[in-house]
Amino acid sequence: MSLMGSFWVGVSGLQTSNNALNTTAHNMSNVDTTGYTRQQVAQGTRSYGTLYKGRPNWQQIGRGVNYTLTRQERDYFLDKRYRRESGRNAFYDVSAEALEEIEYILGEGESGGSIESHEFSESIDELWKAVQELSKDPTSSVNQNLFVTRSYEFLTKASAVYTSLGQYQDNLNQEIIGDVNKINDYAGQIEQLNRKIVAIEAGKEHANDLRDRRNYLLDELAKLADISVSEDITGYVNVRMEGVDLVKGGQVNVIDLYTDPVTGFYTPYWRMLADASYDKDGNRVVTEEGIEGAQVFDLTRTVSSDLNTDIGSLRSMLLARGDHRATYSELQNINTDGQYEAGWYDRHISQSVIMNVEAEFDQLVHSITTKINEILAWEADRVDPNNETGYLRDADGNPYQLFQLLNEHEGWTVSNLKINQELRQNPALLKFRLNEHSEDNPAMERLKAAFEERIYTLNPNVQTPLCFNDYYTNLVGQVANSGSVMRGVQETQTVAADGLLNAREQVVGVSSDEELTNMIKFQNAYNASSRYINVIDEMLEHILTTLGR
Repeated sequence: MSLMGSFWVGVSGLQTSNNALNTTAHNMSNVDTTGYTRQQVAQGTRSYGTLYKGRPNWQQIGRGVNYTLTRQERDYFLDKRYRRESGRNAFYDVSAEALEEIEYILGEGESGGSIESHEFSESIDELWKAVQELSKDPTSSVNQNLFVTRSYEFLTKASAVYTSLGQYQDNLNQEIIGDVNKINDYAGQIEQLNRKIVAIEAGKEHANDLRDRRNYLLDELAKLADISVSEDITGYVNVRMEGVDLVKGGQVNVIDLYTDPVTGFYTPYWRMLADASYDKDGNRVVTEEGIEGAQVFDLTRTVSSDLNTDIGSLRSMLLARGDHRATYSELQNINTDGQYEAGWYDRHISQSVIMNVEAEFDQLVHSITTKINEILAWEADRVDPNNETGYLRDADGNPYQLFQLLNEHEGWTVSNLKINQELRQNPALLKFRLNEHSEDNPAMERLKAAFEERIYTLNPNVQTPLCFNDYYTNLVGQVANSGSVMRGVQETQTVAADGLLNAREQVVGVSSDEELTNMIKFQNAYNASSRYINVIDEMLEHILTTLGR
């Protein structure tokens, strides 16, 4: 190779070292940039110059170094594992938070959000004490007034607890809107980035910074739902969410929300898969039947890590909220239409932490109120079956009922109960005095036994028999234990996700010490190339000035 040609060897070294120094400086300046991926210059030898094609070997001479590309340092498998575990961590975080909020609503938690807390256990204790006092002297107007007053307070507090549980469902319902909007927004941004990246990388450039932004959005999307990501040869990323294409072929499969006309609860569904019609004004209309098969999540599936049904905050939020206000009858597998349906509780109630507590709590209130009414009616029929004296009966001859329905067409649920205003205003109507002026002790014994008999269970999957006094304690204990277990799982998932994040940061993260070392290395390489050019320049000068005379 001639000396003039040798200049290109030195120039290639200068150019490549300069590019490497610029890339190193770019890494250093983005050391704290969220989502930034460390970049590295890839180098390769330039094609050799052939001087002679003889045998046994050709005579060739090197032409220097060649800059090939500036690549991102990423590990596909670490990305995949991290996104999966971060989504699972988000799922259990929402579940644990929901249980803590419920515990607070029940008056047993230490802290809570915007929902009011209620000391409901006190109202049960006070009602039980009132029953005990009444049994000591059932003819006392003071004790009768105390019994009615405590019953009224019990029902008022129960209604407040059930209302607060419903309010928490409504709060989660609003948060679901936010998560769905985020998914649609992230999907739209990913599609736009796909187009830009494909356009740029169609040439020789590499859209590394755009790829960083896209990877950041994929990380955030993975926290909301179960996703899988694949990249084609052009650099276009296809995203599947819950087994359905979210971003593919230049299109985004938008998620819409169906609003239940009764509860107001939202159900996410795929717009492209739903059957829709249009009204006379051209507005899109969907029905509950129209979104069958188009729903994003199948919430009847068992929550399991093996099935990957425990991934994403949106799924966890939908499970925690449930799809309606649960009642006691659903613990007996009675569906919302009032019909028996085998497995209804396990499929529709048990996996929703709020609906499960609503049903169990409603069962407690239902059992206490109907039992007290049953005892009053039983005693009226026992003492005065023919309504000759009007014992424990109203003006129409019907047995007094301490608790009444707000709507006669609905069941004995906590949201449909009220106190008997006649008895509230005149508790002495519950005189509990027999014709011979003796105390009605059989009624008192039956009333006390109602609070002490162990014939109730929290739900179909719990076999421990409970009395009224222990039922609420066990309900709160169940929530507290579930919350503790869920928080333990969440903490374990946090450790797993953080471990994968740290492992990934070892690959994609910028190390100041490493980059400074690279800077010194590339600077020395630049200086060496510069020195080489100076040597060639001196040789040419010597030839031209000394030997050329």
